[in-house]
Amino acid sequence: MYPAVHAAVTPDKPAVILAGTDQRLTYAELETRSCRLANAFRDAGLVEGDIVAVLSTNAIEIFEVYWACLRSGLYLTPINSHLAVPEVAYVVDDCDAKVLIISADLAGIATEIVGSVPKVGTFLAYGGTVPGYGDYHAFLASGSDAVPEDQPRGADMLYSSGTTGRPKGVKPALPDRQVGEPGDPYVAVFGGGYAMGPDSVYLSPAPLYHAAPLRFGMVIQSLGGTVITTRKFDPEQCLSIIDEHHVTHSQWVPTHFVRLLRLPKEIRDSYDVTSQTHAIHAAAPCPVEVKREMMAWFGPILHEYYASTEANGVTMIGPDEWAAKPGSVGRAKLGVIHVCNDSGTEVPSGDTGLVYFEREAMPFVYHGDPEKTSGAQHPSHPNWSTCGDIGFVDEEGFLFLRDRKAFTIISGGVNIYPQEIEDCLALHPDVFDVAVVGIPDPEFGESVLAVIQPAPGVVAGPEVEDRLIQHLRASVAGYKVPRRIEFTETLPRTPTGKLVKRVLQEQYSLA
Repeated sequence: MYPAVHAAVTPDKPAVILAGTDQRLTYAELETRSCRLANAFRDAGLVEGDIVAVLSTNAIEIFEVYWACLRSGLYLTPINSHLAVPEVAYVVDDCDAKVLIISADLAGIATEIVGSVPKVGTFLAYGGTVPGYGDYHAFLASGSDAVPEDQPRGADMLYSSGTTGRPKGVKPALPDRQVGEPGDPYVAVFGGGYAMGPDSVYLSPAPLYHAAPLRFGMVIQSLGGTVITTRKFDPEQCLSIIDEHHVTHSQWVPTHFVRLLRLPKEIRDSYDVTSQTHAIHAAAPCPVEVKREMMAWFGPILHEYYASTEANGVTMIGPDEWAAKPGSVGRAKLGVIHVCNDSGTEVPSGDTGLVYFEREAMPFVYHGDPEKTSGAQHPSHPNWSTCGDIGFVDEEGFLFLRDRKAFTIISGGVNIYPQEIEDCLALHPDVFDVAVVGIPDPEFGESVLAVIQPAPGVVAGPEVEDRLIQHLRASVAGYKVPRRIEFTETLPRTPTGKLVKRVLQEQYSLA
């Protein structure tokens, strides 16, 4: 389904609400505006397979553009709004965008890149006037509101978060169907798996340029529910939204959970969160103790999945399964899991290796980079692909992740997985945030470094360092205990909670 179906039945129902503002779109408005915009794109000369790029903070217009692309056979490429000017220009140029749409609060970046993206023919802005950009709403209004007979299904072409290098454009094949026809894997896997429907009220406080908030928003709107998003993540605001709007489904990353758990108990207890039936989380492995504390608060409603921007496979695990398999990210729901060693040989259950998903065909390519595409494929099975995660599968088929291969520390020939050490420190009272990386070591090749952002009121120093070391020694093997701890005011995280570890490795390798 798509918004037209719901606009005919519940035209005044909110399709999307931007919390903390008066901005919202009904289904009737989303249908009319996305139709007009789709026709305006055609009038501007865009054809099936062309790309529309969006650089925006969270705004309701993003869903207008998304659905206009989805009903026109176009790709939508949302761009990380926190990138620097050269990085934004790189993505716009690399994706071959014909149209660039921006929100006026990013005018400083937008005006600087106009001259460096020659492939873009149409520049549009909403939320204010921006030099060099046309008026988005006027452009939209120029399109006919007549629904075209031919509405080939488009797709998103997202860029990876770039935590281990330059972002990569993930380009799926366009679906061979019309918009609204059945066959969308996200609607089937997530909509069905999480009991989403027209009565669902879905909260996502993450940026809409990220895969999960954008795609889950599409799923909810395909099924006739309401999406609520926010300008930025604020833990108390999220609790207020759940209480006020009777949210049924919410989506988080582990960093969100940690921030929520750090709220004073009296604030946590002042909001009713019992309307939720599903609190969904992904993006990074969640520390076991963090998840246990969230379960004790929200109830046994936490559902975890493991997937990627590449959408090469999906695992899912519910609260009851997780209670029996703490730390697992579940069993495969899309694709078949294979765990292989460095030579590509599949390893037995329980052994750690690189995680591949087998599909009928390779489900994606990295845009304009066949070398990166082939690097994600198994050397002997081209329909097996990996996103670089390390883990193992137990005898019942449950996947346990260890870390990204790129983050694995090899010290004295032994593999050390930073995630295990980070999980151990995540809820320590002296710690607000933590990252563990490997840095060059003349004797062992690499040594373990922990970079700590102290909790508010904690004064960094030898006493704190000693408490953290003793805490680790009681929890992990001695060779995993960091040889060095550094304190910092803040850690480099993306707005979706992922650590940008290469920044720390560069910084502290030179120190």
